[in-house]
Amino acid sequence: MKKLLTPIFIFTSLLGYSQEFTKADTLRGMLTPLRTCYDVHYYDLNLSIDIANRSINGYNDIYYNIVSDFNKLQIDLFENMILDSIIFNEEQLQYTREYNAVFVDFPETQKSSSNGVIRVYYHGNPQVAENAPWDGGFVWGSHTEPNTENRQPWVGVACEGLGASVWWPNKDHLSDEPDSMTMRFTVPDSLVCVSNGKLRKVNNVAIGLNQYVWHVSYPINNYNVTLNITNYEHFQDTYTDVDGRTLNLDYYVLPYHVEKAEKQFKQVQTTLKCFGAAFGEYPFWNDGYKLVETPYLGMEHQGAIAYGNKYMPGYMGFYPGDMNFDYIIIHETGHEWWGNSISMNDLADMWIHEGFCTYSEAVYVECMYGHEKMLDYLLSQKKFITNKSPIIGTYNVNHEGNSTDMYYKGSWMLHTLRTVLDNDSLWHELLLNFSGEHKITNLDTKDVVDYFSESTGQDLTWFFDEYLRYSKIPTLEYKYKKGGKKKRGLMYRWDANTPGFKMPVKINYSGNESQVITPTDEWQKISMEKETFETFGISMRHYLIGMKQVE
Repeated sequence: MKKLLTPIFIFTSLLGYSQEFTKADTLRGMLTPLRTCYDVHYYDLNLSIDIANRSINGYNDIYYNIVSDFNKLQIDLFENMILDSIIFNEEQLQYTREYNAVFVDFPETQKSSSNGVIRVYYHGNPQVAENAPWDGGFVWGSHTEPNTENRQPWVGVACEGLGASVWWPNKDHLSDEPDSMTMRFTVPDSLVCVSNGKLRKVNNVAIGLNQYVWHVSYPINNYNVTLNITNYEHFQDTYTDVDGRTLNLDYYVLPYHVEKAEKQFKQVQTTLKCFGAAFGEYPFWNDGYKLVETPYLGMEHQGAIAYGNKYMPGYMGFYPGDMNFDYIIIHETGHEWWGNSISMNDLADMWIHEGFCTYSEAVYVECMYGHEKMLDYLLSQKKFITNKSPIIGTYNVNHEGNSTDMYYKGSWMLHTLRTVLDNDSLWHELLLNFSGEHKITNLDTKDVVDYFSESTGQDLTWFFDEYLRYSKIPTLEYKYKKGGKKKRGLMYRWDANTPGFKMPVKINYSGNESQVITPTDEWQKISMEKETFETFGISMRHYLIGMKQVE
């Protein structure tokens, strides 16, 4: 856990990107002493779900280690949720609320190097997601079984970015993941409730009510904690890795979709095989792997991936060329490595989740279809890049950067880096080792840059800064210089944002294919005839750059 020191009220201008933030933003996004004084190691969430009234009721036990002495700490719960009481050592604690933050007062100083637990009772109607998963909150849906009038409730939740405190009290900062967690959800006994991790037991707690007890044995992002409720049909499969180890695969789908799911979900086998070879073994092996059909498109809920692609190829039926794999299976499974295992400390660095995960799609394509198809697939991503604002957001205020470019520009940045390194065996080794060495950890952008710099033996700060911290991509300016035989030729330089930007590129021209040049911000020259200059070019299948001929 890191202490971040910034003003309580922020008006920031980040490299041409400016936005005003409020105190509510800083309370949500900043690691103040009221948050760094304790470290959560376990949550035990116990809720009853009232589907008819779209409400929840229960408590969360928060187990924590004390990092530094305190008399007060901050937890988080959206202000529309009703907080009933907070219990510590069987006594009720005093607290105050401000926006979505709850400040809990203790009667005596809590001493460092010890531990404690508070129980937070609450209830209410959590925020409804109008357009999940992009708009966070609860989804109170339903489905009708074919050729019947049998309408069944279908409940889910998605809260990435918005925060888990939209529906349960916790320390809602990405840097502090519990080491493990138990979720106990009480629902009508005609329905099935699916959550993260392994199902420990199902208890009949009252007439018509069952309690499902799920347990996660690994650290988990708070926003990954989920519940899914309907009359699910459950079927299983297993995956065997190269060492002969078996992984449990559990699938929860609508009863009339079992046949479709059995066929569509076979792609999980190739996905785990390709990603296992590229990034190392599935990170949450002991908890198993699940796909859970949801009333929204998808979400990377750790070990309980939300699936809503309607058993269609590509992205709801849209896909490039003949690459008709199920996008949601591949992308959301990629998040098990990129986002769930390797996680960001601050929402501003969400590109670590989305950029690497979107690039993992290209890794899958190369594994299944070959190198040239991988290049074709990346070109299909490239058209979505906007270059309108930086990929990195503003730190300490729960603010993400460019919500489109963190995916596609992030993917193309990594592809460009692979091209620059010009050593595929090294590139594959970098991804595999990076994923393995940082398995189940939280990182900042600096950690990523440091790893790739140290592993390649060259400082790559200038490269990552250019693509992550600025909206405009680097542009190679070029022109033909006239004159005598020794003076004429191709002139070139980078028009880039980052001082010292020096990315090498391979240029093509007649009679001299794939020559490497290393432009800087100063004009350089290659001797070249006018006729040859007119054939000059760079493969846009390998670089995310602009090109501009100048006079």
